[in-house]
Amino acid sequence: MRNKTEINAKEKKETEALLKVEDLSLSFIQYASGLRQTELKVICNLSIEAYRGEILAVVGSSGSGKSLLAHAILGILPSNAKLDVNMEYNGKKLTQEIKEEIRGKEIALIPQSTTYLDPLMRISNQVIGCVEEKNEGLMKKVQREIFQKYDLKPDVDRMFPHELSGGMTRRVLVSTAVMSSAKLIIADEPTPGLDEKTLNETLSYFKDMANKGCAVILITHDIEAALKISDKIAIFYAGTVLEVANVEDFKNNGENLRHPYTRALWNALPQNNFLAIKGHQPMQDEVIDGCIFYERCSKKNELCSKGIPQFKTINGGVVRCNNVS
Repeated sequence: MRNKTEINAKEKKETEALLKVEDLSLSFIQYASGLRQTELKVICNLSIEAYRGEILAVVGSSGSGKSLLAHAILGILPSNAKLDVNMEYNGKKLTQEIKEEIRGKEIALIPQSTTYLDPLMRISNQVIGCVEEKNEGLMKKVQREIFQKYDLKPDVDRMFPHELSGGMTRRVLVSTAVMSSAKLIIADEPTPGLDEKTLNETLSYFKDMANKGCAVILITHDIEAALKISDKIAIFYAGTVLEVANVEDFKNNGENLRHPYTRALWNALPQNNFLAIKGHQPMQDEVIDGCIFYERCSKKNELCSKGIPQFKTINGGVVRCNNVS
């Protein structure tokens, strides 16, 4: 019989984040006129945590750097990238070497673009990947079972990517992640252009993965889709996270939301007040000393212009704002 210490240790392990990203900053070295180098900062001081059995949605406008977060976690950034971050996976430091070792095995990407599929390779072979000949029969059987679950008929196995519809391609990409038996799934903008039925089907796949114990990071600009299945919403703005809120915080007219930008997003939805806020998201080359939302914030004060607000925990969520207590 296990003692109380052993039970508490097990419970603590199960509640620890599978992935921790702390103070991620990402920039790219570029050449300006002549041989002069410039550094373009795209992500600053970003922190998130992904837990087993939960869906964390990273919500932000298109072009704000959300996909780069996925690439940083996977270790597939280009050579001119400069990354500074403290990242842990399953309680251990996640180095570039470990990323390369577990990528596609324990961490799987469902990419934004359907062009990630090889146009010259049959679908079944792409999903199975490179396996030893003695295991090929078993892997094909597993692949067919997964395809059947996602309503992909046997004739899909021998198709090429250009023969698939948009919805079929999405299901193939999801199947690839399931086939990997990954513990962490990163879905990068998996729902653009989908009709309501296909959208709900795609979202249900991610919910099913979370129910089986996976940690799922859903990167999207569609906050309405995220609210349907997510446990937590990380609000991404100009290369950082301003708030991480529980999905329940978006109920009751968003009264429990903490950051002014999160509330502005909520009020901008058609079913709410459909109100837009003035101004625009800062450009990547703009130098901002204080809060990045300062120019658009209705609650700003002098303190907000003198430094980046620190994360603080309030009512079960975290927020980067000086005017919330």
